[in-house]
Amino acid sequence: MNATIITIDLAKSIFELALANAQYRIVQRHRFDRDTFSTFMQQQSPATVVMEACSTAHHWGRTFQAAGHEVILLPAQYVRPYRRRNKTDRADCEALLEAYRCDGLKPVALKSVEQQTLQHMHRLREHWKQTRLARMNFLRGLFMEQGVPLPLGDTEALQQMQLQCNQLATLTLQLLQPVLDELQLLEQSMQALEQQIAHCTRHNETVANLQTIPGVGLLTSTAFVAAIGKAEQFQSGRQLASWLGITPRESSSGNRRHLGSITKKGNVYLRTLLIHGARSALQASKRLLKSSKPLTRLQQWAVNLEQRVGHNKATVALANKMARIIWACWTKGTPYQAGHCPV
Repeated sequence: MNATIITIDLAKSIFELALANAQYRIVQRHRFDRDTFSTFMQQQSPATVVMEACSTAHHWGRTFQAAGHEVILLPAQYVRPYRRRNKTDRADCEALLEAYRCDGLKPVALKSVEQQTLQHMHRLREHWKQTRLARMNFLRGLFMEQGVPLPLGDTEALQQMQLQCNQLATLTLQLLQPVLDELQLLEQSMQALEQQIAHCTRHNETVANLQTIPGVGLLTSTAFVAAIGKAEQFQSGRQLASWLGITPRESSSGNRRHLGSITKKGNVYLRTLLIHGARSALQASKRLLKSSKPLTRLQQWAVNLEQRVGHNKATVALANKMARIIWACWTKGTPYQAGHCPV
């Protein structure tokens, strides 16, 4: 019997499948190892393949798409409520089928190999950055125990370490030298990786257009392209901002409407980059204001908002607006124009 829907519970070595007809009734079930699973899917007639958006889903999705199947990736956190009783592979397949029947669930866009490669670069840089932070905190604590406080900035702290090394015991200095060498290697590796990211995206028009937006640089623009792929999957800039988790959390009932803090339900890495970029853009606007230079409408709006609600809230609000500008520039395929930016 030819199935029109195939739900798959992905794993490393054992794969559970449920084949359903057009009426969403399961007609077959299978449990395969990796090799048998790949062969079975290649032999199947074109069908709708439904999977959770997990680490291996995009690889399998591209493989099934090349075989003629339509691939639907559903967010795992929205599939979970459809699972009944115990958590098993069989129950997960049934939950995927029930979730697919719900028209309100927006599927996850299938990522290309280039997108995932770019994401891997960002994740590797973030891993190195966290390792560098751990090593710096270790050195700060050790120097503090020796009565040598270090400045806040990493560059200034490293310079101070070199100057204060003569105050440390010889054995302590020998123990610290590999850590100092590792810090230097991490810094060089991060700089080389940033150059590689710039080299890989030098011909990408979208990346170039996004970098014309105030507060959006190489890392932010390439991270958005890697994570999203196509901005057309969002109907508006507000939908993109909501997906990032920088729109207010709403708790409303009847005629009472309450908007709280941001939801923080989206991509943490993208939201972090965007807020850091907004903070930088806000500081640049304040410097222009101090030097009596003209401000754009967006800069004037951000400065006025900071005076009214404070620095942190103004930064997040500016990040929200930057997300909408990113969507507008991306969908129109044009660079940022300050005079045409809606406030």
